[in-house]
Amino acid sequence: MIRRALRAYPALLRIGFAEAVAYRAEFVVWVLTTTLPLVMLALWTAVAREGSFGPRGFVRADFVAYYLATFIVRTLAGSWVVWQMNHEIRTGTLSLRLLRPVHPYLAYSAEHLAAVPLRAVLALPVAILMLVSTQAQRLPSGVTAIAMVPAALAGAWLIMFLSMAIIGTLGLFIERSIAVFEVWLGVYAILSGYLVPLELMPRVARVAAWLPFRYMLGFPVELMTGMIHGPAAWRNLAVQWAYVAVLVVLASAIWKAGLKRFEAYGA
Repeated sequence: MIRRALRAYPALLRIGFAEAVAYRAEFVVWVLTTTLPLVMLALWTAVAREGSFGPRGFVRADFVAYYLATFIVRTLAGSWVVWQMNHEIRTGTLSLRLLRPVHPYLAYSAEHLAAVPLRAVLALPVAILMLVSTQAQRLPSGVTAIAMVPAALAGAWLIMFLSMAIIGTLGLFIERSIAVFEVWLGVYAILSGYLVPLELMPRVARVAAWLPFRYMLGFPVELMTGMIHGPAAWRNLAVQWAYVAVLVVLASAIWKAGLKRFEAYGA
């Protein structure tokens, strides 16, 4: 099974990339819905003119680096598989995936991972803007810290994808798991640092440190902007990938249980 999946995965990636290019208009619309960090950037940079914030003393340049990095991470690590799974469960088209020799989770992951290169094209100008506007003073220093950024981004993508896949799979138990996703999204916006840097909310940050939301966005952003480094960065990276392992097991268990109950809505 694993060997067969590995052989099929490159082909799935090629198909996924072709679909992303074919539906580039939808892709652009999705990107436009993730511009909230830029709105928050305008808000906080205006407020920062009055002084610094938080124990670290956030100033205008810190907010610029933080929210541009947030846009980059959100663009690269985002996933919409929950919508896709809900649609396929309700319409019965999930049955077609079950006939294929590759696990649906792997097929979904290939489709969404294949869109990352297109997202990177959009994120690159923002990365250059971040580099220029902060004069490279809010970037990770040292080869090790820089090398950790791709690992943190990969971990963020996996946690996001697995979380969305788990919520999507709940559609096998309830009529619409989108309602669960909407609640999840509200919690994510606060506990991930998407709206406000967690450092400005110490009590929230203490709670977020024990939950996966921070490792989907806050931790990679902090790593990219040099806010976290050394042993603390290694500890956070270990926690992030521990969450990846836990979510893999949880997603597999929920999928097996849900598959036994599967009834195609509208079939």
